[in-house]
Amino acid sequence: MPKRPTITDLARASGVSVATVDRVLNNRLPVREETARRVYEAATSIGYHAAGLIKQRMRQELPEYRLGFLLLRGNDVFYSDFARELELAVSQSQRFRGVATIDFASSLAPDEIAAQMRKLAAKSRAVALVGPDHPTLTAAVEALKARGQPVFSLLSDFAAGIREGYVGLDNRKVGRTAAWMIARAARKPGKVALFVGSHRFHGHELREIGFRSFFREHAPEFTVMETLVNLEANQVTHDAMIDLLARYPDLAGCYVAGGGMEGAVSALRAARPVNMPVVVCNEINAESRAALADNILTMVISTPLAALCRELVGLMAHAIEAGAANAPGQTFLPFDIYLPENI
Repeated sequence: MPKRPTITDLARASGVSVATVDRVLNNRLPVREETARRVYEAATSIGYHAAGLIKQRMRQELPEYRLGFLLLRGNDVFYSDFARELELAVSQSQRFRGVATIDFASSLAPDEIAAQMRKLAAKSRAVALVGPDHPTLTAAVEALKARGQPVFSLLSDFAAGIREGYVGLDNRKVGRTAAWMIARAARKPGKVALFVGSHRFHGHELREIGFRSFFREHAPEFTVMETLVNLEANQVTHDAMIDLLARYPDLAGCYVAGGGMEGAVSALRAARPVNMPVVVCNEINAESRAALADNILTMVISTPLAALCRELVGLMAHAIEAGAANAPGQTFLPFDIYLPENI
């Protein structure tokens, strides 16, 4: 039977004295955070019985922050997953003890989103949200900044130069990647459709810019049609896709740059065109995974939610502790690509 690690074993493994380990275990005298973490990591690695107690002692010394998050569409699988990852990132933070308050926008109206953001901010140290780039929201962010409350934009940027930072994908690259796939995978050149949720979403606008610029530069033989606004609604997308398939037998490809993917998939399943267009959508879930498996979708570009949430929570804590950044920045996460062969 293996010998149970002792305090002496832990001191040796962590490279500190037995007295220091005793202080960490019993919270007798202040110990540097770096030292306490080294002792905890060593305790975990050797299976020391009080590793959990050390972690608890470390967290007792951490500051406590309440963070507010405003997402879209609470009944959407993507945003439900987003909320879970935010809660996990806050609970697992090693620099603070946190409480995550998560709300969902009831509409896409800028004044309503601004009002919900202000309510969240009233009970939070910092807030982050998905929202449109609109003067109403910019004014609300500016007012919070004047009070010393950092605001972060998520997925789609807004209030540039005023908000504390943007965390999400490089949306111009996302649009160009979607265009690259359609141009390479289409059987022959033809018409290409593009859906955005709203041009007020800066991220959608950037995806459209990247998408169109790729075709202009590298595949001018394709015709990118007038952009369709679907308000990220599945039924709107379904009806529009059915109409596209009926009117344009030479439809070579389609990119749904925002929400509404489920509507596009249901339309393609219902119509079953002889020449299936190359279809690119965003975010991997059970629906998009099944559509890839059935060769309804060609590619899904997905946000790495876990990594994004960890990065965001760290940036929010830093903003609370260090104050406003001199130059509000952008944090781009590498996006994931799913194909029928790698799901």
